[in-house]
Amino acid sequence: MAIPVKLQAFEGPLDLLLHLIEKNKIDIYDIPIAEITDQYLAYVQQMDHEDMDVTSEFMVMAATLIDIKCRMLLPREVTEEGEEEDPREELVRQLLEYKMYKNMAGRLRDCMDTAGELVSRKQSLPDEVLAFRPKADPKELLEGMTLDRLHEIFQFVLKRQEDKVDPIRSKFGQIEKDSVSFPDKLDYVEIYTRKKRKVSFRKLLEKQKGRMQVVVTFLAVLELMKLGKIRVEQPDAFGEIEIESLEDAGETSLAGDEYRMEEEIGGEDVY
Repeated sequence: MAIPVKLQAFEGPLDLLLHLIEKNKIDIYDIPIAEITDQYLAYVQQMDHEDMDVTSEFMVMAATLIDIKCRMLLPREVTEEGEEEDPREELVRQLLEYKMYKNMAGRLRDCMDTAGELVSRKQSLPDEVLAFRPKADPKELLEGMTLDRLHEIFQFVLKRQEDKVDPIRSKFGQIEKDSVSFPDKLDYVEIYTRKKRKVSFRKLLEKQKGRMQVVVTFLAVLELMKLGKIRVEQPDAFGEIEIESLEDAGETSLAGDEYRMEEEIGGEDVY
């Protein structure tokens, strides 16, 4: 009575070849084709031939091995560079690629098996870490905008402020110049941009009530850019320059002064 023998299942002909190479401790770059072909054919003869799709793949590789075995008996062909061609070169390349992918699949399988043993927890960071803000990069905040373009708009607004002055009435008497506080103007621009999220740089300057207001507002915009609290960008070529707040709308220690800031421009939007 014949003894039933259960053969090891392989995922494909390359898997079988790699198994034979490792079993016989053969150098993959110098495969003894005759020996490997005989062992390969012996396995194929014992296969279950009911699945023709799987069997056909192994038979194609068997034909390839026999072809390489025959070419090994013939004189080697010479390439254009004068080097002899190795009939086993393409087979070696396929085996190396298959071995690499098989190892990667094994690592992924191990990661999948160990993933079930891991438990994640909710992020818990100290307040000091949550409050950290990286140093602002002026190039990133400008996003293609140049200081020359900002200065050009600044000069244009100053010229418009001068044009608004009545040449006759301005000589009637001495007009006292309003004092402008840079910290107050800095708070005003920060609060307003934080609330509106995005405003027009040109209209922001045009809403100021005098030359000094325009100058200090312009300096406040530059200072907030330096601190990384706003970003200046120009979406379209020759279009409006927009100031976008990088802070959360609710995070402000100056919220009590917001009403006063809006009163300075009559509660109008500047975007």
